[in-house]
Order: sequence, then C-alpha cells, then structure tokens
Amino acid sequence: MRRDNSGCLTGAVAAFSRIFLILIWIARPLAWNATFSTILVPCLGFLLLPFSTLMYFLLYTPGAGLAGLDWLWLGLAVVLDIASYGATGAANRDRIPQGYPGALPPEPPPLGKPPAAAAM
Repeated sequence: MRRDNSGCLTGAVAAFSRIFLILIWIARPLAWNATFSTILVPCLGFLLLPFSTLMYFLLYTPGAGLAGLDWLWLGLAVVLDIASYGATGAANRDRIPQGYPGALPPEPPPLGKPPAAAAM
C-alpha cells in the first residue's frame, strides 16, 4: 500500500519528456531528421534517456553539432535521467520482498500494551 498519493504526479513528470519527444517528432519532422540520421538513436533515447534525447534535439545545430555550453546542458540532462532512475528505485524500495538485497528491514511491532500473559 502506498503511503502517499504522489503516483499521479510522478507518472506525469516521468511521461513528460517522452510525450514531448513524440510531439516534436510529429510537429517538426525535418528538424528531427536533421538531428537524428537513423531511427535507432531516438528509439533508444525514448526508452532509456528521454531527457537527454530531448535536450540533444533542442541544442543540436545542423552542420555544427554541439559546442560550448551545450555540452553542460546535455550533461545536466544525463544527470537528470540517472537521478530519475535512482528516485524510482528509492520510491519502490518498499516493494522488494524480504530477503533480497536492498530490501528495507522489517517494521518493528507497534508500541502499546504488552501482550497478555497466557492464563493458566
């Protein structure tokens, strides 16, 4: 059971870059083809590094590529992608069954009255 209700917002943020990539591909096909010469790179970027793929598309200059501070922004997008994977793993850590590496320790019993002694 989820302890908070952040699932909808998390899903919207995670899907934002993928939805935006699809919209750019539909709206700007010539710029998309100028940036990516094959379909393999954008497909892998869509699945694995969506923020980085989006940032690369926004920063790429046909004929010149990336230069100067463009590499800084692309590096920040890669960090953002890696951080999103780490945050997903941390958020779902309570779903790992006990006994597997990375599982949370079992919760202690609630404080309160001690259990009654067995009557004889």
